[in-house]
This record gives sequence, C-alpha cells and structure tokens, in this order.
Amino acid sequence: MSQRFSTDILIIGGGAAGLSAALHLAPHARVTVLSKGDIESGSSHWAQGGVAAVTDPDDSFDSHVEDTLTAGAGLCDQRAVEFTVAGAPAAIRALRSWGVNFDGEENEFHLTREGGHSFRRVLHVADATGRAITQSLTQKVLDHPSIDLINDRVAIDLINLSRLGRHPSRCAGAYVLNRTSGHVEVFQARFVILATGGASKVYLYTSNPDSSTGDGIAMAWRAGCRIANMEFNQFHPTCLFHPHAKSFLISEAVRGEGGVLKLPDGSRFMDSFDPRAELAPRDIVARAIDHEMKRLGSDCVYLDISHRGRAFINEHFPTIAERCAEFGIDIAREPIPVVPAAHYTCGGVMVDLEGRTDIPGLFAIGEVSCTGLHGANRLASNSLLECLVYADSAARRIVSELGRQPSLVQVPHWDESQVTDSDEEVIISHNWDELRRFMWDYVGIVRTTKRLQRAQRRVDLLKQEIHEYYSHYRVTADLIELRNLTNVADLIIRSALKRHESRGLHFNLDFPDQDPNAADTILFPGALENIDLQPRSMP
Repeated sequence: MSQRFSTDILIIGGGAAGLSAALHLAPHARVTVLSKGDIESGSSHWAQGGVAAVTDPDDSFDSHVEDTLTAGAGLCDQRAVEFTVAGAPAAIRALRSWGVNFDGEENEFHLTREGGHSFRRVLHVADATGRAITQSLTQKVLDHPSIDLINDRVAIDLINLSRLGRHPSRCAGAYVLNRTSGHVEVFQARFVILATGGASKVYLYTSNPDSSTGDGIAMAWRAGCRIANMEFNQFHPTCLFHPHAKSFLISEAVRGEGGVLKLPDGSRFMDSFDPRAELAPRDIVARAIDHEMKRLGSDCVYLDISHRGRAFINEHFPTIAERCAEFGIDIAREPIPVVPAAHYTCGGVMVDLEGRTDIPGLFAIGEVSCTGLHGANRLASNSLLECLVYADSAARRIVSELGRQPSLVQVPHWDESQVTDSDEEVIISHNWDELRRFMWDYVGIVRTTKRLQRAQRRVDLLKQEIHEYYSHYRVTADLIELRNLTNVADLIIRSALKRHESRGLHFNLDFPDQDPNAADTILFPGALENIDLQPRSMP
C-alpha cells in the first residue's frame, strides 16, 4: 500500500516559480513543494541573464511591451504582455524582500541590455542571477513553518477526479515516485500548481539541466488540458562547445556588452543576416550560426568579448570566465567556441492571467505554461519575470478560493502488487538517446515536412514500446521521464506539422514565408493518442 500525504496546496517544482508561489501562499495555507533533486537541479538555478523590468526613467512599459511583441512575431497575447510587464516592479520588490540583492543600488540598478531589448532593463546578480534567486528563495522556504520542501520526488501523474469516474472534473493531487524508496506515494491537495519547467531535454544538445524533461506539460496533457504552441522551441545561440562542458550556457548578456560572433577565420558574419547584428533576437542569431556552420562544415563559431578587458570580464562575467578556464579557454585573451542548443520551451499548458488551466484546482506557472507572453519567440530575460508575476497572480487566485473549496477527497492508492523490477534498463537508455537524437536531426532549428514525418513515425513506435514496458515492470524515474519526453516530442512534432508557415522559432524550408493571419497552434485532449498511465486499482 502506497504512503499517503495531504496538504492544502501541492506545488510540483522547486525553481523560481514554485518557490515564489509557496512564499506568497504560506501565510494563508499549508504548502508542500516537491522537487526532483536539490536547488541546483532546476533551470532557474542556472539562469545567467537576469530579470527584465522597467526601472530606468528613460525606459517605459510601452517600450518593454513593444519589444516583447516584436520578438513574439505576431503570436503574443497583448493582454498577457501588458499584465506581465506591469507586474515587474512588484516582482522586483518581492525578490528584494526575500533577500535578493541585484547589482547596483535601489533606483540605480546596474542594468544590462540583451538581444531584442531597446533599452538596458535587465537586472542581474553578476552572471548568476538564477542561482542568487533560487538560493535566497530556498532559504526563505526552508525557514517558513507552513512550507514543506521535499526532494527526490518525481511526479508520475495528476489526479483528475473525472478520470476516476467522479464529477465534476477537479485536480485532487498527484501520484509521485519516491526515488529513495522506489515506491509510489499519493499526495492529496485542494490545489495543485505545476512549476516543473520546460522540455529542452527532448533535444540532444541543450543548455538545460537533466531535469527539464517536460513532466508538467505531459502530465497536464494526459489529465485533460489543452497544450499550445509546442513547435516554438528556443535554441540559445551561444552555448560553450566542448566535449565535457554539456553545452554550458554563454549568457545573452555577453553579446549585450559588446561580444561579437566570428567565423573560424576571425571574420564577423551577423551583419549579413540582420541589421541588429549580435543584438538580433535569438531565433535569428541561432539560424545564422546554424547556416554558417552547415555552409562551412564547421563544428562551431566563436564569440569574442576579449576586447572589453580582463577587469570588465571578471566583474560582469565571473562564472563564465571561471567555467571556460576549466577547459583551458581564457576569454580575456581568446574567443569562446559556441554552438546553438535547445534552451527554452515557449509553448506549454494553456493558462489565463491567473495561471488557471482547463482543470479546476490545477494551475501552471513558469516555463511549463503558455501564457501568451512569449508568442513565437521569447524575449531575453522575460522568463524569470513571467515566473514571478504569475506565481503572485496564481497565489492570489488560490487564496481567494481557499474558503470556498471543500475538504480533501479520498483518492485510490497506486497498486504496485502486480509489477516486477526490470533488468532491461538498457532499453530505456537506448530509447532515451534515440528520441533526443532524432528530435535534434529532424525537429531542430531548421525543419522540413519530410523530416517531421520521419520523426513522427519514430515517436509512434516509441510510444508503443513504452506502453508495453509499463504494463509489466515497476515504474522508475527513467521510465517516467522517457514517457514524458515521448509525449512532449509527439506534441512538438504534431504542432510543427500543423503550422504551414515559418514564424519566430519555427522555420520550415517547405513553408519559408509567414502567413498573414497569425494563429496559435492548440492541441485538444483526446485528439491525440495518449500514453495512459493510470493507477491500477480503483476504490
């Protein structure tokens, strides 16, 4: 019999979105935060750039909104953009109250400029803003008596009461694998918040940590939520190219502070692709690098910031300089070898301005969600801002409903009595590698319909294998993540096949032009075959 836990609000994910939501909610209810590992295992911790917010008197909300809409290539929801930009000052005040000290002084922050921004408006803590935020928030969470932070847990599936034969539909918790014990636990809750991050691990090369396996997107899809715009996967143009670096991210701010991209012969090339050169939006820079690498047959290009001098580099980019030095690269004297890598999932679970999904009681915030802020391409450093603004708005909504929401509903245990341990982990490992490789080859920066169809055939076979495997063996963390990545790959491929144009981050050689009528790609539950993992016993 699986162990059962109860809480008022269950938050799945321990990054900036989940932790800030917990701190907003803790004065009003009991909160449980589940994390796969420690704070370093999530994407928020590794975010180098910063938080985009209007603080300079010469800047304006209108300018930030316009920059966001321009980057989004006609697909942003203007209400969501205006709501997020207007929420930035309160988000910055909240972070400061939780102990985050941005570079500079209040009202005189040191601001940097990143690609697509018209002004310097990115607040940062050197080049390790994500680490500073998650460390401060984690300490506040650990100190709060109303919050339980539980590590080494991998969510398997959400509990939707309608899927258990009960009406009306409502999310009542989640089934969760305890990685230490190997057993499945039941977490019951009055409200559930998905803050699980994105799905960039679906690609072979990514700047994201190993935890970015699309868990929340896949779980919400299986539970009955609409998913939107999954074809828009942002590839960060500049990740460190080194066999042992695991695509360590070289921040957008390096280009914002004067870094220039060069070919192996030392010549610049971005001027040939966009008048903004190195400050063009990420999709343009990534495609330009991809084009030059394929044209030359080169393994990488180079990003040169050495002309700014050692003192400047050590002050503004100490983490990057230290990491590169570990691989024998002195960035104050030589250029950095870089390649594009999957970086951010612009689509996700459809939500409103309060983070509400299609299922009552279920919210989604941060990269797992599709708020309409990013459209077809995310503007740099808008993501941490989105995490903070929507964590606050979702918390406000939940607090307003706490008094009206009835007590917890008893849900079935997860029956593990009829399953056995597997000695076929090599198959899961092989399938994991195969999935990420064909996604990189066929569904990468530049696509064709034929490549997408090839990817679809392969993902269909993987779905069958995973279903058969699940039917016979005990659930493991690797199997859960492979199942989620396969779901997400399916959603990305089908979304890409539906879009007969090139827009933002989606570029198809068969449809190179942009359709004059911009429209979201929305996938409805039931329209696609799900990999259905439901508890094997019912009450």
